[in-house]
Amino acid sequence: MTKIEKISARINEIIGDAISEPPTVSLSELTIEIVRDRLIDVCTRLRDDPKLQFEQLIDVCGVDYSLYGCDEGGKPWVGSSSSQQHLGEQVDTSNSRHDGPRFAVVYHLLSVNQNHRLRLRVMLDDDFPAVPSVVSVWSSADWYERETFDLFGVVFEGHPDLRRILTDYGFIGHPFRKDFPISGHVEMRYDPDKGRVVYQPVTIEPRVLVPRVIRDSAVAAEQVDSD
Repeated sequence: MTKIEKISARINEIIGDAISEPPTVSLSELTIEIVRDRLIDVCTRLRDDPKLQFEQLIDVCGVDYSLYGCDEGGKPWVGSSSSQQHLGEQVDTSNSRHDGPRFAVVYHLLSVNQNHRLRLRVMLDDDFPAVPSVVSVWSSADWYERETFDLFGVVFEGHPDLRRILTDYGFIGHPFRKDFPISGHVEMRYDPDKGRVVYQPVTIEPRVLVPRVIRDSAVAAEQVDSD
């Protein structure tokens, strides 16, 4: 039995009833998905179990799956397997889209004593993404959760000081959500007449992040299909 298999077996032994999806392994790291209401209990057990000892939380991040596997226009990403099909290659596109909840929070755990890591994921409601704060389990979650709240709009219930940490206090929206425009809603500049910073409508053209070589390939593929 490999080390990852041992970790997975132990996790299933102590919190198996809280796991909502079968564990997966990616880049030699185990990922488990748990139900939202068991988060604090699960994190506490993972931290305190003598065979796991996940005493450190090294990151918390949000995920927006609304355009997973798609480009900015909502079409399958031109650099993915879908574009290869346009070019005549037979590939599997069954995993090119995400059909579950839109938002998730991912926790990255580390055991220094046992020298292993774990990725923990919790899926959230689309309308009001909220999850209990784990600051009481790992104090390092404080600023990580504030960042996720700021950029994704995820509410961490019970957080001692949940407020924006990267954007301005009057900022509108959450920049890492897929429906947030890349150019933003407003821009700010210093007004010498008023002697202060002022907000104004965005004056720059919206940017496209897809490299031109990929965009050109997509156009060529669409022309082949039309022919």
